[in-house]
Amino acid sequence: MLLFAAVEWLLARHVPLLRDPTAVHVVLGGTIMFAALVPPLAACAQFLLAHTTVNPHRPEKAAVLVTSGVYSWTRNPMYLGLWLLLLGWAIRLGALSAFLLALLFLPLISAVQVHAEEQALQRRFGVDYERYRGRVRRWFGRRART
Repeated sequence: MLLFAAVEWLLARHVPLLRDPTAVHVVLGGTIMFAALVPPLAACAQFLLAHTTVNPHRPEKAAVLVTSGVYSWTRNPMYLGLWLLLLGWAIRLGALSAFLLALLFLPLISAVQVHAEEQALQRRFGVDYERYRGRVRRWFGRRART
């Protein structure tokens, strides 16, 4: 995420594509960046309360499948928060090139990290994880009940 943020800054500075930052960009981007802290902090608090690992590189160490709170509306609140930080930063920079880079983060993190985490959780929690996955979308929102 930090690498993406740095590249966003470089693009905004050297390849701006419609760069025109205003006070609105600064306020809106800053507000989104501040709000972006809520999902990951809530997720960490839930993991700590459930006495399970917060480490995304060791999902097989999870002692409990957390599905309530922030996890009832996104399966990936930490990555969603990182994406919102990048989105807010891109808006704050006021350059289309930075915004376009932010759009690449979710597909990349899905391919690099999320897919492997989901497989590990599937192996660890089986049917419970399948039900959860059927109920809550990867990035945002509950699925419609059929």
